[in-house]
Amino acid sequence: MQPRRVVVTGLGALTPLGNSISDFWKGLTDGVSGAGPITHFDAAKFKTRFACELKNFDATNYLDKKDARKMDPFTQTAVIAADQAVQDAGINRNTVNVDRVGVIWASGIGGMINFCQEMKEFGQGDGTPRFSPFLIPRLILDIAAGHISIRHGFRGPNFSVVSACASATNAIIEAMLYIQYGKADVMITGGSENVINEACIGGFNAMKALSERNDDPATASRPFDLDRDGFVMGEGAGGLVLESYEHATARGAKIYAELAGGGATADAYHLTAPHPEGLGAMNVMRLALQDAGLQPHDIDYINVHGTSTPLGDVAEVKAIQQVFGEHAYNMNISSTKSMTGHLLGAAGAIESIAAIMSIIHGIVPPTINHFTKDPELDPKLNFTFNVAQRREINAALSNTFGFGGHNASVIFKKFVA
Repeated sequence: MQPRRVVVTGLGALTPLGNSISDFWKGLTDGVSGAGPITHFDAAKFKTRFACELKNFDATNYLDKKDARKMDPFTQTAVIAADQAVQDAGINRNTVNVDRVGVIWASGIGGMINFCQEMKEFGQGDGTPRFSPFLIPRLILDIAAGHISIRHGFRGPNFSVVSACASATNAIIEAMLYIQYGKADVMITGGSENVINEACIGGFNAMKALSERNDDPATASRPFDLDRDGFVMGEGAGGLVLESYEHATARGAKIYAELAGGGATADAYHLTAPHPEGLGAMNVMRLALQDAGLQPHDIDYINVHGTSTPLGDVAEVKAIQQVFGEHAYNMNISSTKSMTGHLLGAAGAIESIAAIMSIIHGIVPPTINHFTKDPELDPKLNFTFNVAQRREINAALSNTFGFGGHNASVIFKKFVA
């Protein structure tokens, strides 16, 4: 069976740079940092007291108050981003066969905020169990996909994917496969993460994974800079509508880009550290190229994982140079996490959207906050430091790597009928 072509027909996003695709893209191309002091809780005693939070966001501006109360924030943002993408694609239960429309959604952690709040209230009480009947439905990762499905009446494949910071990319790959092999015509996919709370900031602090640059949050995320000291936590969601080419053209849909292929591998090395030579990253990019039927020289831009950690940034660059050889010097590389922070399980969704938008507009968003060269990194590589660059982009690759050694990459290319 020849796999069907898969195209992107709808996009939606809630990010620290804005609560729409247009605001998100403007923030990226303007090189805006989404970081600032934490407002979700009192972080005064924490080693890290800043993050990339959503701005001017109130779920009840988008959702019925009664419905919003049934959801953890990660589900609220999932539903809203998916709503945006579905509306953008112009689909509803009257214009598509709902039995052929599915939802595969991702989150790395899930309903942590609601869970922590319930346990805090229990611990402060007299020991009598007084838990909300919505505790479990707010907590479980698959509930976001369930809410999206129920809200729109989509009755196709429906489940969630978790692979730490590679989660959303894995969800996009799974959704692509369901369409390629004829098990669905349309898939709603993406990821959401909202875990800026005491447990997650404290937990990542204990691992020494977060930047502690409290005196200057806006410049704290410094991918590929010599003085990088960890990632900055972000929150939000990204949603994509994927369709078979035949289905999209039959209904006259606008097409943003083609999802050409993807790959997934494991480092099989360490729980939290990357393979020092980037072995898993090398393998996953090669698999994505093979799946897309492309050669290394076909890639114009890589939206890298680039978290601003001392080990991760170096390992990823080593992998890129091994895979792309001399062509690595002809590509643009950038880490949009320098602006959005790290959205963990949702990172692959908003970074895939960034890659798609770069193809559409012919602009590579920058890696901001570069001040000092790292001698371990080849200075001839184009990291798109500090300022966006214009270039024609026919194909863009997006990398995501997660704790546990999970690696996932996807490739989008300019749509040609």
